[in-house]
Amino acid sequence: MKEEYQYTPQDFKSDQEVKWCPGCGDHAILNSVLKALPVVARDLHYKHERFTFVSGIGCSSRFPYYMNTFGFHGIHGRAAALATGVKVANPKLTVWVTTGDGDSLAIGGNHFIHAVRRNIDINILLFNNEIYGLTKGQYSPTSKLGKVTKTSPFGTIEHPFNPGEVVLGARGTFFARSIDMELELTKDCLVAAAKHDGTSVVEILQNCVIFNNGTHADFAADKETRLERTIVLRDGEKMIFGKNRDKGLVQIGQKLMVVKIGEGGVTIDDILTHNVHEPNPGVHMMLVNMKYPNYPVALGVIRDVPDHTYDDEVRDQVEVVKSKRAINCVDDLLHSGETWEIK
Repeated sequence: MKEEYQYTPQDFKSDQEVKWCPGCGDHAILNSVLKALPVVARDLHYKHERFTFVSGIGCSSRFPYYMNTFGFHGIHGRAAALATGVKVANPKLTVWVTTGDGDSLAIGGNHFIHAVRRNIDINILLFNNEIYGLTKGQYSPTSKLGKVTKTSPFGTIEHPFNPGEVVLGARGTFFARSIDMELELTKDCLVAAAKHDGTSVVEILQNCVIFNNGTHADFAADKETRLERTIVLRDGEKMIFGKNRDKGLVQIGQKLMVVKIGEGGVTIDDILTHNVHEPNPGVHMMLVNMKYPNYPVALGVIRDVPDHTYDDEVRDQVEVVKSKRAINCVDDLLHSGETWEIK
């Protein structure tokens, strides 16, 4: 019988002063994480000491200091590589990576895509404020085309990454998206990520009040705006959105379309049903690429499919090799071949 662990958010909160700017979206993300971990511990029977947070460099990377867990504050862009080592060395740990769009998609881009490709069982929280905040406002790989920043005074000429598209392109098995101010939705996404066996990526659209204030305001400014311009996807439920729940998504050929229920003969039966477990990423890719104003921005768990994991494969491979070898440790080596005892 598995033991049940009952924790509170306070059990996971450190005694360190939180040093993010007042109004920063990171405060809300921290609260969502603190709410999620007791649920994860209860549902998965995880003891407190199994939780580990790993980070790189950036505002998001201060996260381990604010968690009463094991933690490792690494170097720029290397959080996914460090987390891979932690998980392979101790597979029993539940490993969480806190990283920003600059940390993980620029200098850390290679580590990020290969962690996703390998499908190692870690949980990546990608804070996306579309700017470099800690280093004072340079454009990042997710900054909008034409964005004026300190390093693009005439507007950036680079096309931005869509993190969801990157994850699915790297054969990702889990992707979810939330908004910093949607604490309960973020919590639900994090719990689902923890329960996924493999690399989970939760993109959290986050506001930087100092260097990129309002970057997500077109669809996330307030609750009413979010109801009309975002869609919260839930497995097995119809893809419906809007303040009056009267809009939905249908698929025509290889394209999604927004329709209004009750107009042009459209009924609720015509609306797509979300399936997070669909192996073919086609619809998932269309969902992650939806942009306002032509589409609502997709939130919630978008993809969650099973596949073998890197850490399980390493463990099994080591056991197979050991079973076929006479020498598996130093003692075996010292007692192998011709030996004699001096008395």
